[in-house]
Amino acid sequence: MEFIVISGLSGAGKSQVSSIMEDIGYFVVDNMPAPLIPKFAELCMAGQAEYERVAIVCDIRGGQTFDGLFSALSDLTEMGCDHKILYVEASPETIIKRYKETRHLHPLQQSGGTLDEAVHQERAILEPVRRRAEYVVDTTVLSTAKLRGEILRLFGEGGPQQAMRVNVTSFGFKYGIPIEADLVFDVRFLPNPFYIAELRHQTGLDKPVYDFVFQDKKTKSFMTHLEKLIAFLLPQFVEEGKAALVIAVGCTGGQHRSVAVTRALAEFIRQKGYDASENHRDMTRAR
Repeated sequence: MEFIVISGLSGAGKSQVSSIMEDIGYFVVDNMPAPLIPKFAELCMAGQAEYERVAIVCDIRGGQTFDGLFSALSDLTEMGCDHKILYVEASPETIIKRYKETRHLHPLQQSGGTLDEAVHQERAILEPVRRRAEYVVDTTVLSTAKLRGEILRLFGEGGPQQAMRVNVTSFGFKYGIPIEADLVFDVRFLPNPFYIAELRHQTGLDKPVYDFVFQDKKTKSFMTHLEKLIAFLLPQFVEEGKAALVIAVGCTGGQHRSVAVTRALAEFIRQKGYDASENHRDMTRAR
């Protein structure tokens, strides 16, 4: 089991890091009291596969001393639970700027004092945690996409492709474009099996319909251009930090052409190493 403790400075980006780690398969718990960590780890170790990768956030909100955290980590070691600390930080100037923009109150300002004092006080309090951290990520100059890339480099499995889920969905234009679509492709110019009596009541998943669509030169040419475009776009979206991409392929009724092309495109994307699923929204509506 992987057990990651996320700690660091308030305003440095721990919430973003937590969200990214959830995207790549970690079970994340925010603001867990240190005394509960060993018991939680024990439950995870006895649990199912869903708890194989766990991250907990433990920071200044739990108190101004971290002796309890260090004691809990010692207990984890005795339990045979491998653990690592990910420490997230940013420059004082950056953190102060972020707090001013959001107008939130720093946790150490609850009892008064200036924001500048609170930021420097927290840095001093957390220094022992930073010294024990296996990973230190400074977000001062990192965009959200760059931060995501750094977390993927440290903790991602299966390469950057697995960090983005791709859903390819077929649809019928007469029922409307899927509102969640990021990319939409219109294949109504392809030969239509609807006008072939023996194919009309089949779908693009049936071999006779699939073969009919793909035996046409226009389909082959279209797929060549589409695959080249998609092969270019996917890594750009990954680098930009996109966690999920929806590609919608539409024909008139969403039963024949769009279904066949969706099946072929999803398979192409999987061959490129991406986590791709397919969905056929309107395939059975006209049947």
